[in-house]
Amino acid sequence: MDGARVALVTGGARGIGAAVAARFAADGWRVVIADRDLARPAHPARCVQADVSDEAAVTGLVEGILAAEGRLDALVCNAGYMVRKPIRDLTLAEWNGVLGTNLTSTFLLVRAAEGMLRAASGAVVTIASTRAHQSEADTESYSASKGGLLALTHALAISLGPAVRVNCISPGWIDTRGEALRPEDHAQHPAGRVGRPEDVAALVAWLCGPESGFVTGAEFVTDGGMTRKMIYAE
Repeated sequence: MDGARVALVTGGARGIGAAVAARFAADGWRVVIADRDLARPAHPARCVQADVSDEAAVTGLVEGILAAEGRLDALVCNAGYMVRKPIRDLTLAEWNGVLGTNLTSTFLLVRAAEGMLRAASGAVVTIASTRAHQSEADTESYSASKGGLLALTHALAISLGPAVRVNCISPGWIDTRGEALRPEDHAQHPAGRVGRPEDVAALVAWLCGPESGFVTGAEFVTDGGMTRKMIYAE
């Protein structure tokens, strides 16, 4: 073992998770990426195919880190997806699937990794959403999962402190797909632009580093000011 800090990033094959993994690697961390799809990053990382909503898969993932890396300093719970349909058409299986990946996975991961995180005086960062506070139609399962993740974050911070710090990032509009964005898309943000995955990754890096040692149980809304902007119909 080379003594480098170790980070586990779930949902790290693409989007925000990929940017977070890349930032850790650039900062000299050893990175483990877990995703249902096999990640193929350009930077060094150990990539594991795993469904983090599955208890046995999470157990195997964490045991693998203990065996291969020997420590865990940062856990970034980013895995998540949305099913968008009217509630009358939303099946219980779909509801459970979204909550399993977006919310229950964090419980499973922290429970399994608690020992290593405590030993390292580590940090957990959960990736929620501004949809924990506001909604569009037909997003009940996603919004519920992100609201639950926000509450789980501060509960974990109290239970695991002071050894382990736990914080939450709630992104707004982050361009994860290289969309063709219009000037008005940028202009509606007080910050003057749509967010980028690297914006979230930079905040994750700070929350997992020594300069944020007095920060735990907090939510960081990262939305370019969108949720603070009053909008009136004209």
